[in-house]
Amino acid sequence: MNGDIMEFRDLKAQYNKYKNQIDDAISEVLKNADFISGKEVSRLENRLADYVGVKHCITCGNGTDAMSLVLMAWDIKEGDAVFVPDFTFFATAEVVSLRSATPIFVDVNEETFNIDPQNLELRIREVFEEGILKPKAIIPVDLFGLPANYIEIEKIAKKYDLKVLEDGAQGFGGSINGKKACSFGDASTTSFFPAKPLGCYGDGGAIFTNDDELAELVRSYAVHGKGENKYDNVRIGTNSRLDTIQAAILNVKLDAFIEHELHDVNKVYYLYNEKLKGVVKTPTIPQGYISSFAQYTLKLNSKEERDALKEYLFLNNIPSMIYYVKPLHEQQAFSDLTNIANKLLVSKELSDKVLSLPIHPYLDDEDINLISGSIYNFFDCEYNNG
Repeated sequence: MNGDIMEFRDLKAQYNKYKNQIDDAISEVLKNADFISGKEVSRLENRLADYVGVKHCITCGNGTDAMSLVLMAWDIKEGDAVFVPDFTFFATAEVVSLRSATPIFVDVNEETFNIDPQNLELRIREVFEEGILKPKAIIPVDLFGLPANYIEIEKIAKKYDLKVLEDGAQGFGGSINGKKACSFGDASTTSFFPAKPLGCYGDGGAIFTNDDELAELVRSYAVHGKGENKYDNVRIGTNSRLDTIQAAILNVKLDAFIEHELHDVNKVYYLYNEKLKGVVKTPTIPQGYISSFAQYTLKLNSKEERDALKEYLFLNNIPSMIYYVKPLHEQQAFSDLTNIANKLLVSKELSDKVLSLPIHPYLDDEDINLISGSIYNFFDCEYNNG
């Protein structure tokens, strides 16, 4: 740490390492004054599509817009049901409501924290049996960097003829048996919010798909429903673009991500696990899966214990975060939806018990020892930093 204040996600260290490349990339955009849809944007889209392993990547203004654009292209509307995990960030369900459709909350797996396929199928059957809403799509989330169980999810989707939209906002870089996050389902999205595994210096997002027709529709909706050009408007769309400066920054950061950052953040994960095993419940990564570790999240025994540990770390100048303080079904914005809290017990438990520690590719051994040692002290255990 070298006397500096510890960062939860150290963007300053990343910038200092790549300062010359990032500054040069920004200067090139300024010199060319090509701020909207410049060549850096198309270069980034091609590189991202190639990395993920899909035909099309369409960048946009942010990760929320990315999901909204896909739902627009799929004509999700009032009377439709879209299934989302209950334990995730608000935007995953918000985009459903923005289309006047109904988000159906699904409980999550207590080990991976991702949408539970068994509970998902149960909820799908319930909606079909009620006969009020029409099931249309599933939006699994790659929570904390770990891809959801797409092997089972895609089987369920096929069985009930549902679309799958992978919310890979936190998952870029993860994989299942070598298949990259953002390549699952009928379409996928990610976010370039600064603290994400691949982040820019503002807002940004992207859509990934192998569907030619969907890609064409998304590009249209993202630019005011354009046809042949932006003055030929064939449908009602929106305005959602990734700025050229952000694309230039991301092109530099993508190099770093591929060259070492994904490897280095997983090295931090292994070190944490090695030191904290048997003291607290550490993240579960199933065999064949790789996480990009947007967060490293512990599960404590109770809310009281979690809150006390968070306070203890704070007093020792160690930042920590709670993702998420309440599940979606408890958000006031969704208070008009049917009360199904008794079917979402894991999500509620996790909101009370999880705590995320600092993790990023530039976290050094000294900081890992400091954090781990503080957790040992909290539990009054003897720490071995060997």
